[in-house]
Amino acid sequence: MIRRFPDDFDVVALCAGNNIPLLQQQIDEFDPLYIHCLDKSVAERTMGTNSHAVYLDPVDIVTLPDLDLVVIATVGDAGLSPTLAALSAGSSVALANKEVLVMAGSLVMEVASVSGAQILPIDSEPSAIWQCLAGEEGSVGRLIITASGGAFRDRDWSTLSDVSPEEALCHPTWSMGRKITIDSATLVNKAFEVIEAHWLFGVPYERIDTVLHRQSLVHSFVEFIDGSVKAQVGPPDIRYPIQYALFYPERRQNKSLPSFNPVTAGDLTFEYMDPDRNPCFRLALEAAKKGGTWPAVVTSADAAAVDLFLNGRIRFTDIPDRIESVLAKHEPTKNPSLEEILCAATWATELTLDGFNHLNR
Repeated sequence: MIRRFPDDFDVVALCAGNNIPLLQQQIDEFDPLYIHCLDKSVAERTMGTNSHAVYLDPVDIVTLPDLDLVVIATVGDAGLSPTLAALSAGSSVALANKEVLVMAGSLVMEVASVSGAQILPIDSEPSAIWQCLAGEEGSVGRLIITASGGAFRDRDWSTLSDVSPEEALCHPTWSMGRKITIDSATLVNKAFEVIEAHWLFGVPYERIDTVLHRQSLVHSFVEFIDGSVKAQVGPPDIRYPIQYALFYPERRQNKSLPSFNPVTAGDLTFEYMDPDRNPCFRLALEAAKKGGTWPAVVTSADAAAVDLFLNGRIRFTDIPDRIESVLAKHEPTKNPSLEEILCAATWATELTLDGFNHLNR
C-alpha cells in the first residue's frame, strides 16, 4: 500500500522477526531511520547498506515523536507491549494482531481511552464492522462475523487426527501466514475475532454471532436495533482493510485492487457454525468470558500447540487437548497488569511445550 502511494507515506521505522532478506529489501527500498529484528547482531550487519538506520527496541520505536501511525502486524504477545506504548504516547495504532486485544482487551481499551489514541482494525472482519458502523451512533443490536471454515470445514473433527500440516495450511479462500492459517483450520481464529469485536465495539458476547460463509466475500454484518442490516462486501484481499486504516477517514481510489462483481461472484451461502464441532473455538471463548489472565493463557497455549503441530510433534486434534490441559492448571489473576499478563503467557507457553523443550521455535 505504501509502495502504491509513495507521496503519502514516509516509513520512519521497520521491525521484523527473523525474515532478514525481506527486511533488507525493505530497508533498501524505504530507507527507514530506525530498524529492529530479533537478533541485534544481524540487524547491525543489515544496517551496513543503510547508514541512516539506527537499531532500536520496538517500544522505543513506537514512542518516537511525530509519528502519525503505528502498524502492529506481529504474531502473539510480541505486539502487546508496543501497542500499549504507542497508545500511551498518543499515536494511533493500525492493529493487525488479534492477540493484543484477546490477551489484554480491557487494558488496551483503557489506555486508548485515557490517551485519546485511535485503534484502527486491519483484520478484515473487525474492519468490516468498523466500516458498517461509520456514521451510526449507539444503535447496534447484533454483530454477525463470517467464517470461511478453514481447510477442514467439510470434515468432522473425529476424522482429523492424521491430517498433515500441509493439508491444514491449504486455506480455501485466503492467503495468510502459517500460524493464522492453522488457527483458521481449528476455528480459534474466529473466536479471537469475536473477542476483538467485543472490545473494539463494546458489544456483549451474547450479541455477537458467527456464521459459516464459504465464499469469504461478506466480511461481517451489523444488525441495528430497528432490524436493518449492513454488510461489508468485497474480495478476500487484506489490502482493502489495510488501505482503509492507512488513509482513514479518507477513501482513495486504487486501481491495483480487484473490483467486486456481484454477477460473477456467484451464490453467497451462509450456514450455522456449531461450536461443539470446533473445540478450540469453544475453549477460547470460554476463557475470554472468564477474563483476567485466562485469555492470555489460552492465546499462548494455542500458539505453542500450533508450533508443536507444525513441527510434527503432535497431531492436529491434539491442539485443543494441549490447550485444555494448560487451562486446567491455571491459577488466574482477576485484574492483571501488563507484567502479570505477560507472565501468564510465558507460563502457558512453557507448560504447553513441556516435554518438547528441545523444539527449535
